Amino acid sequence: MKITTHRDSEEGVTTVELVGKLTIGEGDVQLREEISDLLEGGDKKILINLQGVKMMDSSGLGELVRVRASALSAGATVKLLHVEDKVQEVLEMTRLIGVFETFDDPIDAVASFRG
Repeated sequence: MKITTHRDSEEGVTTVELVGKLTIGEGDVQLREEISDLLEGGDKKILINLQGVKMMDSSGLGELVRVRASALSAGATVKLLHVEDKVQEVLEMTRLIGVFETFDDPIDAVASFRG
């Protein structure tokens, strides 16, 4: 799993781009550590770009839920961008799609943090 982080200083939104598999032993721990570091650093608006994630298992799904819970307890918000078909299917099958705010357009996603 490759993780790249970009900060939009104007909007205060941090985008975390994931590329690879979000599965047990491959990405789940990396994502947890990255989000934990961001929350400890004071980031409050986090957008996770899943466009490069082509596979996600139950461990990856659990990590997304854990990341969201950690963010909420830190007074932060996590939203998802570019949820691709395979990941969308997992979220729908587990009925967790409604738990996350998801966006297809990065401009709309960043704007959603304003209100």
